[in-house]
Amino acid sequence: MSVSFKLRTTRTDGDGYLTARIQAEKLGVNLLIKTPIKVDIAKYTASPKGKVFPAYMSSPEGQKIQRSKLEIESAINSITDSGKKLTSDQAKKIIDDIYYKEEREAAAIEEEARLKKEAEEKKMTLQKYIKLYIEQIKSGARQTEQGRNYAPSTIRAIVTAMNQWAAFQKHVHRVYDFDDIDMKCYYDYTTFLKNKTKVVDGKQVFDGYSINSVGKCIKELKAILYTAETEGYHHNNLWKDKKFKGTRIEVDNVYLTREELQRIMELKYDGVHFGHGVARDIFMVGCWTAQRVSDYNNISKDSIHTYTKRWIEDVPDPENPGKTKPEIKEKEITYIDIKQKKTGAKVAIPCSSQLLEILRKYDFQMPHLEDQVINRYLKEICRDAGITEKVEIEVTNGGTPKKVWKEKCDLVHTHTARRTGATLMYLSGMDIYDIMKITGHTSPAMLRKYIKAENLTVVEKITDKYDYFD
Repeated sequence: MSVSFKLRTTRTDGDGYLTARIQAEKLGVNLLIKTPIKVDIAKYTASPKGKVFPAYMSSPEGQKIQRSKLEIESAINSITDSGKKLTSDQAKKIIDDIYYKEEREAAAIEEEARLKKEAEEKKMTLQKYIKLYIEQIKSGARQTEQGRNYAPSTIRAIVTAMNQWAAFQKHVHRVYDFDDIDMKCYYDYTTFLKNKTKVVDGKQVFDGYSINSVGKCIKELKAILYTAETEGYHHNNLWKDKKFKGTRIEVDNVYLTREELQRIMELKYDGVHFGHGVARDIFMVGCWTAQRVSDYNNISKDSIHTYTKRWIEDVPDPENPGKTKPEIKEKEITYIDIKQKKTGAKVAIPCSSQLLEILRKYDFQMPHLEDQVINRYLKEICRDAGITEKVEIEVTNGGTPKKVWKEKCDLVHTHTARRTGATLMYLSGMDIYDIMKITGHTSPAMLRKYIKAENLTVVEKITDKYDYFD
């Protein structure tokens, strides 16, 4: 068997391709195969005794030419020496495989790297999932377990929590993925939240989160980890450790007494302070309905219903002394029908005389103000009403609880209305389950968090109602 390479061209310069002549007389093989081995014609045909040819063969190009020729010759000889007849197509494939081996290996490595990169780009990471999750709850593509769109307040809470998660990762110069969430991550994250700072007038000041705010951030992170797991994006269970939890403590929220509400209602607001009056009236609607600000800040005519209740009652018969006669009695009842945005619960709230007075003032179409505006006005309104008594509350500083004294007016905000309504209903003697029908709470335990009456007030209520303590 013999394999020889020839440059079959009449040109004296430029590039040319070698032709392999393969001969095996006993097997009847006599092939001429044009190879992909390209050579510099002038250098390749130069005299072997001169300087050009040896230099060319010593170059990387020349070494590849020689290596290819030897490997092709060896591969073909191994086939023909075993007695197998070689066809033109087989010889062509052997030559191409050997010559393009390095290019094909390089291409395979490049393709593997490309596929790996593509897989990494397609892989769902925690960062990508959080972004997708927020986009979906905003658009309505992802809904609650009850099949409803997420309430705007819930979306804001989730976005706020995830903004803090992003700030934490920036702080530690690390991007966490699903499998990175463990107890160390929990301790690092909660420490960051408790010891946050912000820049005020060019100075770093403490801005640490309270225990409950830290708990909310952990709660939202766990909710996202849970949904991602159920959707098959990860199998990390370290975040399920019982210590990986959002701690919540009972906070010292205030409520307003009837006497304080009366003082607020007696304030006169007009002219430049007209907005204070609107905020006051919106807040009072919240007190008399015990609803969330998202519900009581949007009451419209469509929410108001009136019907006439009729019943038969025995009354004295003036024509027959000592006897009675049936008489039809009527009572007009006005109530507000609300479908709560957060939970979707439908509640009906009877309108008190105070509530009706406010609603009629605006022709049963309450104006709307942003929560931040109402909160700002409320503190000024309560101060104008003299609600400035000092109240001791517990706050956390870097995770450490401490007692501080604040003026009550500075503790009033939109949600105080709901707490005030629930508390005043309770103190009036209303059955707790009837209160739940109005507030929309699903359990007495949840409602109890809203009842903020002082212990002394509760004692008075109990002793007035029951003779057990006489």
